[in-house]
Amino acid sequence: MINKCLFPAAGYGTRFLPATKAVPKEMLPILNKPLLQYAVEEAIEAGLRTMAIVTGKGKRAIEDHFDCSNELSELLKDSPKLELLSEINKITNESVFTYIRQKKPLGLGHAILTAEPLIGREAFAIHLADDLCTNDGKNVLQQMIDIYEKFDCNIIAIEEVSENMTDQYGIIEADQIQGYDNLFSVTNMIEKPDKANAPSNLAIIGRYILKPEIFDSLRSINPGANGEIQLTDAIRELLKSSKVIAVKFSGQRFDCGSVSGFVEATNFFAKKIL
Repeated sequence: MINKCLFPAAGYGTRFLPATKAVPKEMLPILNKPLLQYAVEEAIEAGLRTMAIVTGKGKRAIEDHFDCSNELSELLKDSPKLELLSEINKITNESVFTYIRQKKPLGLGHAILTAEPLIGREAFAIHLADDLCTNDGKNVLQQMIDIYEKFDCNIIAIEEVSENMTDQYGIIEADQIQGYDNLFSVTNMIEKPDKANAPSNLAIIGRYILKPEIFDSLRSINPGANGEIQLTDAIRELLKSSKVIAVKFSGQRFDCGSVSGFVEATNFFAKKIL
């Protein structure tokens, strides 16, 4: 069973300055709901109840959002607006939230290693809130959990990207698993290769299910560019002793780490309710 979901949320969000000078990028709203709330709701829908969040300086708004606000509830108790708090109150009541700070911005891998005390020695999910996914059936994390329960190994989510965009992603080299159109046994992965050196156009996106050995791998690898510890490098190290399966998920993904993707997601969800 997967019980915990880790949300790395310590980045500065510099592509959204000046908005992110004082507001965490994970709290930027798609309509009236912050990105990180969409992420937590996906985890809850997939059956996860313990949320481990890696934050950094200036991220206090995240803790406040996923906390009870008795004052606000009291203020709105006789107002129809109280219903607007129902979603977040339900999340707060149904889930356990734990937090730890990443003291230095040393990459995604370092953020995940920082969270080891919150996770312990058990398999866990990772959700990057920048990658907002939606579909009409099982959400992406639920699809991955189903595969984990069948194969009992590390699982990563992938999607096909343009050959001209491989230098923006971790790219896998893999063999398709017989009998499955959407599953691949990973043999290698490269962080942001250019078009000429990319082994495929299958890009890793922000969903993972990893066994606790990933923490040992993160400790063992050397830092990459700018002294950052890359998760892709650590998973590649895992390939020496562990199986990694990539799943081409069903659904639509919005890259909300970019302004264009953020606008696209906003327009998509606005059309669904207007």
